[in-house]
Amino acid sequence: MVDKSNLAYKFQEVEKEIDYTFLPDQLKYTSVSLTEVFTNKLRLEANAFNLEAKVAKEKVISSKYGFINLWSSNGLVSNAFYPGRFKRIYVSKKDGKPFFLPSQMTEIKPKATKYISPKTYKTLEGVELVANNLLMSRSGTIGKCTITSKSNIGKLYSDDIIRVSFKNEFDLGYTYAFFQTTVGQIILQTNNYGAVVKHIEPEHLESIIIPNAPELLKKEIHELVIESYDLRDESNDLIDKAESILYEELQLKPIEELKTEYFDNSVELRNYTTKLSDLRLRLDGSYHIPIVQLVEQEIKRNAKEISTIGQLSKDVILAGVFKRTYVDRENGVPFLGGRDITQLNPQVEKFLSKTVHASRIKKELEVFENYVLISDRGTIGKVQIVPKHWNGWAVSQNIIKVIANSNDIAGYLFCFFNSDYGQILIKRETYGSVVDMIDDKNVSGIHVPLLKNEKKQKEINDLVLQANELRYQAHLKEQEAIKKMENIINDTK
Repeated sequence: MVDKSNLAYKFQEVEKEIDYTFLPDQLKYTSVSLTEVFTNKLRLEANAFNLEAKVAKEKVISSKYGFINLWSSNGLVSNAFYPGRFKRIYVSKKDGKPFFLPSQMTEIKPKATKYISPKTYKTLEGVELVANNLLMSRSGTIGKCTITSKSNIGKLYSDDIIRVSFKNEFDLGYTYAFFQTTVGQIILQTNNYGAVVKHIEPEHLESIIIPNAPELLKKEIHELVIESYDLRDESNDLIDKAESILYEELQLKPIEELKTEYFDNSVELRNYTTKLSDLRLRLDGSYHIPIVQLVEQEIKRNAKEISTIGQLSKDVILAGVFKRTYVDRENGVPFLGGRDITQLNPQVEKFLSKTVHASRIKKELEVFENYVLISDRGTIGKVQIVPKHWNGWAVSQNIIKVIANSNDIAGYLFCFFNSDYGQILIKRETYGSVVDMIDDKNVSGIHVPLLKNEKKQKEINDLVLQANELRYQAHLKEQEAIKKMENIINDTK
């Protein structure tokens, strides 16, 4: 019989009662040889020698095809650089060229919010993107990758993006697929430096190893990646076409051509009046700026009728704030934040517990194909239509879900929200003194013009839904390329 008064037994019982869920992860440690330090260019921070990276590198080294250094005499890269910093002179849309930030690099359809004077970039090399380049973010959130395609070739991107060119065209898609794998990302991340803001430099590509697969395999992977990006470009063209029809049917001018008038032009301060009947219980000046009144006048002028988002939707949902329980991929639901919804294949790092949050996920968080998502705080008004591969995923309380009455109107709603006119009406609803916000009630009341020509409205809707299907096909192509790359990594000698 066990003596339960025994001190050792009591300690054992206490040990059983301890919940380790919220304790820190076990300390990881390893030894590093002096040779490794010299090989790693005398870097002494632990991250440069982390255990996960060691395991990842061992996988690449053990590949049956052997390995090479990415940027070396027998490597794949011919050049890697980023343009020097330059003073930016921002001008109006008509006088400048669209300028994109690193955070927009992986967006499926980036929209410029700033325009730069030709005087500031004409003398600089490398600011404009060229074909057949891999783009890589080099500071902040490092290691995000994309390739140049029809959507961004010739566009201006900041110096925070590394431009990588290759010796052979097919090495582009092959390297891109490698960096989309977990192994590729781990190896890339070990090269970062910086105490507050993380950075990587082009020369760090010299120490990155990659499996040296046969040319035939490289070409197969490259072609899948290029097909994926071609489908994305095609989907963007369809969305542009849909928006063009919308503007045509409503006879809308480009937004920058709308001329606002102020109450008293004799003073430098912008000032304007509004009717008491138009206040809508909103006393903040930004709600009544003249451009909003012009937008509402323009969309009413040639519309069949003006409806609201609430009338055209089954529901408009904004999730409440809640304590989140994150788990591993197998036991959780992918959890998207406001920044993720602009990407085709967001690198999901958080997974909500299916058991802890089952009720909330079903009621407030899960999304399905053709739901329209709107970011509701921080950067207000980012809009996305949910692709098929996001079915059953969850979105945070930073995103408003618009569930259209049917798929016959979902694409049209997205097209209007995504237009310059729709964006102004969404952002008009902004409130908050520190963090800008909108909510589901505000969004439900936003005006939406319905077209006199129902066939054209259906055409707009169908074009957007077709574009969304193409994005799903693009996702499948990229996943096929990544799967082939993972097979190469895991196929050992």
